[in-house]
Amino acid sequence: MLLIYTGHGKGKTSACVGQAVRAMGQGLTVAFGQFMKRDGQAGEQRMLAQWLGERFLAGGQGFLRREEERPAHRAAALRVLAWAREQLEAADMLILDEAIYALGAGILERKEVEGLLAEARAQNRHLVLSGRNAPDWLIRAADLVTEMGEIKHPWRAGVKAVRGIEF
Repeated sequence: MLLIYTGHGKGKTSACVGQAVRAMGQGLTVAFGQFMKRDGQAGEQRMLAQWLGERFLAGGQGFLRREEERPAHRAAALRVLAWAREQLEAADMLILDEAIYALGAGILERKEVEGLLAEARAQNRHLVLSGRNAPDWLIRAADLVTEMGEIKHPWRAGVKAVRGIEF
């Protein structure tokens, strides 16, 4: 199956982590990659690394903020993509956090995502993608799409990110 977690609300990465835990609890082999996040940025990374070992990769450069950073982001995305393809050989479920952000930012190309989807389907693997602004073609290809919608968030009131909640 292709599962998508998208939308402007908080919880996409948390949904991916929950999906990983559920799959592992059913005996599935899970690989979890992060396109945008650098290693050591968020609490889930410590646990995923502990649970998954080499099947976890936080290979990003952070979120793209300046155009001159694009080549480094692209190179990092290609490394994560290559790692992801390798993981499809053994993992029952491949989760790629912020892959949709990378796609929307032009760091990943549509043909690369379509190719990965085709490989996952050919190998009968579950693929989970997250990130804001999932394109229509990806939504049509998906089996399950969940949109996270923000109703209220403390940062709008000036509250800084809270350890254990946002990271």
